[in-house]
Amino acid sequence: MNKRILWALLKTLMGLSLLLTLTSLSFSHSYAASSPSINQAFLQASHETDVPVPLLQALCYMEGRLSMHGGTPSIDQGYGCMHLVKSKKQDTLDQAAQDLHVSSAQLRSDLATNIRGGADILRQDALKLSATHTLPGTLSGWADAIALYSNATTHSTAQMYVDETYRILRQGFQARADNQELVTLAPQNVTSTHLGTNSLATATIPAGCSSDTNVEYPGAIDCIVSPTTFDCNVVSNGSPCTYESASRPSSYSISDIVIHDIEGTAQDGLNVFQDPNSGVSIHYVVGGDGTVYQLLHEKDIAYQAGNYWYNQHTIGIEHAGFDATGYQWYNATEYLASAKLVAYLLNKYHIPLEHDHIVSHGTIPAPTLGTTPNHEDPGPYWLWPYYFNLIQQQGIAAAPTSNKANVVTVDPATGQAPYGTNGTETSANFNFFTLYTSGSTASSIIPNPDNGSATGVTSNVEARISYAYTSKVTDPAGTGDTLYQIWYGEQDPGFTPAHTAHAKQVWLAVPAGSAVESTISGANAHVIKLTGKGSKAIQVSGRPTTSNSYYIGDAPIGATFVSAYSIVEDGTSKLWYEINYNHRQAFVPASAVTIVS
Repeated sequence: MNKRILWALLKTLMGLSLLLTLTSLSFSHSYAASSPSINQAFLQASHETDVPVPLLQALCYMEGRLSMHGGTPSIDQGYGCMHLVKSKKQDTLDQAAQDLHVSSAQLRSDLATNIRGGADILRQDALKLSATHTLPGTLSGWADAIALYSNATTHSTAQMYVDETYRILRQGFQARADNQELVTLAPQNVTSTHLGTNSLATATIPAGCSSDTNVEYPGAIDCIVSPTTFDCNVVSNGSPCTYESASRPSSYSISDIVIHDIEGTAQDGLNVFQDPNSGVSIHYVVGGDGTVYQLLHEKDIAYQAGNYWYNQHTIGIEHAGFDATGYQWYNATEYLASAKLVAYLLNKYHIPLEHDHIVSHGTIPAPTLGTTPNHEDPGPYWLWPYYFNLIQQQGIAAAPTSNKANVVTVDPATGQAPYGTNGTETSANFNFFTLYTSGSTASSIIPNPDNGSATGVTSNVEARISYAYTSKVTDPAGTGDTLYQIWYGEQDPGFTPAHTAHAKQVWLAVPAGSAVESTISGANAHVIKLTGKGSKAIQVSGRPTTSNSYYIGDAPIGATFVSAYSIVEDGTSKLWYEINYNHRQAFVPASAVTIVS
């Protein structure tokens, strides 16, 4: 061939190659910069990778409720609605960035690019797991790839992740993204499948732990501390210790599960609980990757609740996470692993599935005025309705309910909280609900001794807790909220042990669709009224124990509360009623109680 013709042909081919390259780069850049609709993003990502659109929609909804969380990571260092992870254990974020020729920052902040990144990782996982290096031909065929995508380190958690993804696919949904665009997933005809053996992330066993069968919860990592170093009944007097050996439930009944957060990672928690000088302990830790670590035998008493009576009667579970911000959010794999653990405990100890027995650390009262206030975790971003639904999916029936007049339960719709319209922390996306001095949100919020802290628990109530109300109004300020007048143990500003809590009438504001009326959860739940001789207020206790030192507040005769259960004081025949006194539980003697309904 003539050299001039050959050279001309080569220049033409080089030009075409350069044009294609520039076009490709321009497409990637313009795609992210133009911020197309989320529905277009699902279609484009599916077109690029052959990952089905419904699968991308389901994962973006399950992991992030279609939100980017303001570009901030989960506790497991996962970003965006597709939860692309960058941690010491996994790095799907940088892998997707390399494959798509985009920056990691763009994947962290841009919704369309994040969806493309998630689709890319799913495709790579599916090809890696396929014996023929081909993509699945049906939605059901993606099960192993979904499990690997979860970053779960145990087979049971990975299977739950797959089952939950397929449940969303079967059920479908309609929800709004950060930009308020409506996303609709039509119900799909799909069934869950059992996983293969190669669809798990690699687990690293922390120091002081081992993978063996010397645990009570199947699949947990054995980090059980040595009694010779940590047990207060074994170590010599004056030596540091963190728990008490016991023979529960024969010595003390196990009636509650306490949900905590670590204020850090699972390893941060292990560092504390494996230190005898810390003075604190826990039964289980759940990591962001779904790994469950057992640190104490369930029969033993952990120093974990900030209230010794609760220590004696509860099992504590710590979770990787932070209560103060929704930015480092609890992710799907962690919720699923925790739900499975709690289902096991409820079944084993016959504990009812309702929020007065699966309690927040933040709903446990301090036992005395001198130790008030107690903790606030797991905070306003913990999704109680979603969590309870996951526990039910493990075969645990919800506690029975009964109809009671003038009762309201705050119950936000799953998927609305904690994610706001822009993925940031605002009062509108909390799972805490505010209390006002009068029947309008234009009035003042009740005194908040927590110095205005957004996660403070003295001027609000938590989701899934019931209160007796004496009146209700539609918010005259025009928010659409309903305000319920309830008795609430209000604390004075500048709270000190010299200032107790006093039950007063305050107004609870609940957005439309976030309240259930006239229903109480629990077989032994009642509405009660406080009664007594004369006009002296009834003393309220931080634990069901006869001693003036445990009184933390009072309430006037005639005040009404919801009581989830009654309990006999340890070692006596004296009966106490648990009440939802304020944000926290408390106890009043049966001698001062009349059952209203």
